[in-house]
Amino acid sequence: MTDTHEKIVRATTLILFGATGDLAARMLLPSLYALAHDRLLPEALKIVATARSAHDDGSFRAHAREALEAHVPDSFFEADAADRFLERVSYVTLDATDAAGYRRLAEAVGTDGEIAIFLSTAPSLFKPTIDNLEAVGLAGPHVRLALEKPLGTDLASSSEINDAVASAFPEERTFRIDHYLGKETVQNLLALRFANLLFEPVWSGSHIDHVQITVSETIGLEGRGDYYDGAGALRDMVQNHMLQLLALVAMEPPSHFDATAVRDEKVKVLRSLRPMRAEDSVIGQYEAGAVGSKPVGRYSDDLGRESTTETFVALKAHVDNWRWAGVPFYLRTGKRLPERRTEIAIQFKSVPHSMFASRGATSAPNRLVIAIQPAENISLELMAKQPGLDRGGIRLRNVELDIDQADAFADVRRRIAYERLLLDLVEGDPTLFVRRDEVEAQWQWIDGIRAAWSQANLKPRPYASGTWGPSAAIALIERDGRSWND
Repeated sequence: MTDTHEKIVRATTLILFGATGDLAARMLLPSLYALAHDRLLPEALKIVATARSAHDDGSFRAHAREALEAHVPDSFFEADAADRFLERVSYVTLDATDAAGYRRLAEAVGTDGEIAIFLSTAPSLFKPTIDNLEAVGLAGPHVRLALEKPLGTDLASSSEINDAVASAFPEERTFRIDHYLGKETVQNLLALRFANLLFEPVWSGSHIDHVQITVSETIGLEGRGDYYDGAGALRDMVQNHMLQLLALVAMEPPSHFDATAVRDEKVKVLRSLRPMRAEDSVIGQYEAGAVGSKPVGRYSDDLGRESTTETFVALKAHVDNWRWAGVPFYLRTGKRLPERRTEIAIQFKSVPHSMFASRGATSAPNRLVIAIQPAENISLELMAKQPGLDRGGIRLRNVELDIDQADAFADVRRRIAYERLLLDLVEGDPTLFVRRDEVEAQWQWIDGIRAAWSQANLKPRPYASGTWGPSAAIALIERDGRSWND
């Protein structure tokens, strides 16, 4: 599958569905304020917010201002800039299943100009929303649509959603969001690999021993119980965020930094994933414990009922192609773990022969760690001689070379991931959005894992909150003579 992106046409109107929700308050409105503050939005861009809540323009602007005051850093919030931004914003009350609301929306927006729609609603509402948008003329060739996850619970349901979207919005006008792709350090992974001759020659199984990808959370359900219990850690984190990170690590160099070239290479990786065996995965569910010295309860108590949904998963994956043959990719994610961390650790192989061994010195293999959150950082572990005089020997020490994003780019404000994605949506650039064949390749692999679990009758193992998951997750990597990067 390919897409075309020959001409960027900026949107003149941005429609925000779900504008009174938590995502809009925490991420979307602050991101749009920041883009407007920095004069990155087109001057004439109108923002039309819509949701079921009964507001007029004035009351919604007051609601939006409260969100900005709560979620924009004090050092960046300016009352005058907020007022100018909110002048762009209008509001239309709309029930997603009521055709009359869409007619009001079309009247408020007009059908001229270039329109971008950000759809953040329940998947069950995608089809009626798209049908109604099409009925009032808001799905024509001048309209593009951004979709927030979840986009299905398996390949079949994802395909059903994608078919409903494609009935009105062809692929080149569909922007599927994975907000991890908007994070600076994730994009910096591409710069690190493909803008530096240093790394690409050694970026293969000839020099890399294994790769680890960790996405750990300290939180529990945080009010998302019904959604999370239906998804679990595998579908909530691995299917989207973690597989996108894996694809960026493993993909071949694209010929250009554009939507088609980048996404073509990612989907090749996803289609090369080896089907998972049950014995190469560990699942768990958190029990009572302490996170950051604060006592917390068990998952079933937080949920309010007993459940067999996994809150932790560790996998040993393989990309079966020439570059990565024999290199395991260890993935782990979970809730109620000791710390919040998202990182990629590239473990290189040991030197084939150490000339220092005869002098009593031991060396460790090099490791590149790309930290994505909470702090953005890139560190490279190298061996160096420890200063000093030692008769008959030499001492080696592992030394970290750090590129702290906050220090290296102290003059640049740290941006929310949605700033990048919203700007690209307005500009019409789909490079950092996910294409349909990527989504379906991800779901095909995930469905295979779930089938293997079902066949093996695999059940979540209990683990104490505040630990790194079940002990079997440690055994998963240590039986290969390796260790997690804790």
